[in-house]
Amino acid sequence: MASKTGRTWLDCKNPQMADSFLKRAVTSLETLYSQLTSRADGAGDATLSKGDVEKDLLRILSCQAESAISQGKNHEAVVCMQRCKDMLLRLPKDTAYISITCYNFGIDAYNLGKLEDSAFWLSQSYEIGKMNLKYAPEPEMKAKVLRFLATVYLESDCQRSHEKALSAVNLANKECASVAGLYLKIRVLLRSGASDDHIRAGLNEMLESAVPLEVCLNTVRLLMSEDRESLAFEHLRCVCCHFDSSPDLGTALVLHIELLLQRGKDLLCKQKIEDIITGHYTGKQLTSQALTSLHVMLWDKASKHFENKNYAEALQWYNFSLSFFKGGQIDPNLAKLQRNRASCFLQLKQLEKAKDAIMEVERCDPDSIFTHFSVYKIAVQENNVKKAAEAVNAMGRLAKIPVSSKDTILVSEDASSNLLSLAAQIALENEQEDIAMKALESLCENSKDDAQVLTALRCLVRLVLTTIEKSGDETRNANLDTLLLYLKTALQKISHRSNMTVKQCTEEANWFRKIAWNSALQCESSPDRMRNFFVLSYQLSQLCPPDRTLLMGQKTCLLMAAAATLELCRKSPHSDQTEELTQALEHIQICWEVWRSLKTSGNFSMDPTNTLLLLYEFEARAKLNDPKLETVLESVLELEHVDTKVLETIAALAMEPPSHFPLLCKKALRAALSLHKKQPQTDLARCSKCVHSLIKLSLPSGVTEVEAHVLEEVWDYYEEALSIIAAAPDDFPEMETLWLLTRAWNTGILLYSLTQYPEAEKWCGLAMSFIRHLGSLKESYEVQLSELYSEILDRLDKAKNSHIMEE
Repeated sequence: MASKTGRTWLDCKNPQMADSFLKRAVTSLETLYSQLTSRADGAGDATLSKGDVEKDLLRILSCQAESAISQGKNHEAVVCMQRCKDMLLRLPKDTAYISITCYNFGIDAYNLGKLEDSAFWLSQSYEIGKMNLKYAPEPEMKAKVLRFLATVYLESDCQRSHEKALSAVNLANKECASVAGLYLKIRVLLRSGASDDHIRAGLNEMLESAVPLEVCLNTVRLLMSEDRESLAFEHLRCVCCHFDSSPDLGTALVLHIELLLQRGKDLLCKQKIEDIITGHYTGKQLTSQALTSLHVMLWDKASKHFENKNYAEALQWYNFSLSFFKGGQIDPNLAKLQRNRASCFLQLKQLEKAKDAIMEVERCDPDSIFTHFSVYKIAVQENNVKKAAEAVNAMGRLAKIPVSSKDTILVSEDASSNLLSLAAQIALENEQEDIAMKALESLCENSKDDAQVLTALRCLVRLVLTTIEKSGDETRNANLDTLLLYLKTALQKISHRSNMTVKQCTEEANWFRKIAWNSALQCESSPDRMRNFFVLSYQLSQLCPPDRTLLMGQKTCLLMAAAATLELCRKSPHSDQTEELTQALEHIQICWEVWRSLKTSGNFSMDPTNTLLLLYEFEARAKLNDPKLETVLESVLELEHVDTKVLETIAALAMEPPSHFPLLCKKALRAALSLHKKQPQTDLARCSKCVHSLIKLSLPSGVTEVEAHVLEEVWDYYEEALSIIAAAPDDFPEMETLWLLTRAWNTGILLYSLTQYPEAEKWCGLAMSFIRHLGSLKESYEVQLSELYSEILDRLDKAKNSHIMEE
């Protein structure tokens, strides 16, 4: 029970627990063995029982050795296994068991990097196996032990160990010759620095032992890695002769090509390839796998020459590859090959040969983006704009379809985007800007790489700006619209921030922001485009870290966007402007927020932004008939420094169709007039205009509007006008005086018709008071009006008397 429990603990990877039970089991068995020994002299049943006890003891001792090994107690394991080894003289049938146990200990020690311990246990395994040939492990097992021992010696990396390794592997091959043993022998010979003759003998032994072709080729690679080049090529030739009739001979031939290429022996390599081509069509056809490997090597060699601009040499290597394709064969790889050949022909200025190659490409793979790219390159070379445009359109269409790499060689995941980028570059190099723009637009539409798209957009922006500089007025607007579209795409891509750092995003946003700003300044005659560019500039600036300079830019963008929107509304007064005006208000509100942030960073006492924002807001709300309009006017009046021009502008806006706010207009005019009068030097002309507008707004235009408070208000304005005239009678415009006279007289007549005689007399008298301020017109108007005034006074007296008599 103790031994079984100990074994179980070992299996559970708990050697400490196992030790106590195994030790108890050994003690019990040794006690029992002593008792059996002292029992009846050599009785048969006692001898049999002693044998059983020894057998159990051997098993438990091997378990103790296993436990000691797992705990790193190698010396204890050696002691236990020595006892087992001594017991094998009485228990020969357990020879194989103990030998294999030692072999396992050797493996464990090797895995732990304890090469010396591993060599000891593997040697013990072999020595124990020789103790009793009848019950020893099979020869295959002995050979396996010896090969492992040779490997351990080989890794010890000293000359003495190499000699032991060679001895071990020779013994292994004597015990049981195998492929692994023969290959290991070559490794040992190479590591020990054996002469070519000794190694050649080992190689011949391999060939005589019918070693598989793959092992022979691995041996060639081993020789090359150990700098035995001449011996490697010699052995490879022997291998090719030995396997001359094998269907896998092509694998060896391809390896020969590979090694020649690695060593830079191009001339020999070309001769060998020509021999392989001849053999391929005369009964020694390469397998599909070997042929694929050869194509890859040939293409790789050709591409390196192409990169180094050795186009003729590159073409020769591609032609070698072409020799393995049959005439009329349809294969995507053949299409690729012909495209590569066409590229070489183009570089060599052999256009006709390039066209022939592309004809083959179109036959083999007409729906490939690479095919259309090749067609495109030739079209550009021929300056065939129409065909180049068709090819770019086809590339853009095919770019939407994922590129499959099944059964093809060297396909890039980003092939579509890279080809469109390259197409644009080729067009620019050949001064075909329209085609370049088509290619770049397709790239922007199909590429998933935002950084690549932004680079393409930069190119497009530069190209369209160049076009705008050269174009006339008839195409200018169309080009500006195209530019706007590019900038919107840039805004969308930068906003994603998918595969770009914050620094990259900031740089891109800044670049496109400045373009949008400068483009807006070129749109003075087109308010809608100006607004769109300024809005885009503001949106792009939001993707940059905020600072004072940036906030100033944002404020200006929003102000200009609002101004452009209002200008657009002024140019089309009869259209529905609700959407535009609402948009203008949105720009103004955001600008207020930016402006408030900006004012915290410094002194802006001289900045007109407050005034401009209130002006724009007043105009937008006036045209929207917004009830908050009066609040805006109050805000203007509360400004620390209000310019009279601002108030006059607000007055005009209040009455500009479709707006009609006479009360607010008069309020602004009164405030403007008041400010004018406070000036050190009064501007009489502007004061006169204010009074003129106030009178015009206030005078009754019909019977229903004649009210006492209205007349009283207008009378005050007339008195204001008289005071202005009195202050500078020579500077007051005569026609303005005449207008005041006429309107006062007409008001008097209107009141007369309404039988308001006292008021009529008053207003007609007011009109007469202006006559003395007339210049050249004074005499004629004085005569006419004096007669009329006398008439009116007579009629007024009669009317008054008649009215008294009736009472």
